[in-house]
Amino acid sequence: MALALLTALAAAVSLCVAGTAEAAGYRYWSFWESDGPRWTYATQGPSLVRPDDGSVQGFRFAVSEDSGDAAQPRRTPDFAAVCGNTPAKDGSKRVALVIDPGTAADAPAGEQPPALRTACARVAPDASTAEALASVAKPLRYDSAALLCAISGYPRTGCGEQLAGDASPEPAGTASAPSSSSEKTAADGDAGGPSVGLLAGIGAVVVLGGAAVFQARRRR
Repeated sequence: MALALLTALAAAVSLCVAGTAEAAGYRYWSFWESDGPRWTYATQGPSLVRPDDGSVQGFRFAVSEDSGDAAQPRRTPDFAAVCGNTPAKDGSKRVALVIDPGTAADAPAGEQPPALRTACARVAPDASTAEALASVAKPLRYDSAALLCAISGYPRTGCGEQLAGDASPEPAGTASAPSSSSEKTAADGDAGGPSVGLLAGIGAVVVLGGAAVFQARRRR
């Protein structure tokens, strides 16, 4: 009887531990730069990057935990395909942009993502990626911390909100939102410690396990 009780309690604690292992995702616009034919997650925000003429920059709206599993734009970076019909001009540069609003699974409740699109931005030689984006994809929406929240008005609301559990709709592999595990941990507060439920479960095993041992000794 005592052994059965302890086994059941141990299983319950295992479930508590498994529950704490569920990762939290964030819904946001991630920012990407091209490395030849591949995308690489940008290490700086679009307002800090000043791309050269002929660069390709990408944005993808999706749910991900951090930069390690962020979903890439679903279009291979190709400057000629986007800006091939835009000739070079003195006093300006051309930046190819891939704007991917993601899938219906990525979208906030009640919204449908617009179609993926590309645009060739002709901007001043010292313009940032954010300025290039603003020239072709208004309205942009930012929060008080200068976090990019919406491109061309999508999504209508929300900005890098955290989603509980395994909300990420697609593994892959935006910086527009939490871009590293350290940033995510800071946002989560005490995410590194055990949950109240886990501590309560362990406490229950200790208390009830002791009671079971006591009863077993009384039967001897």
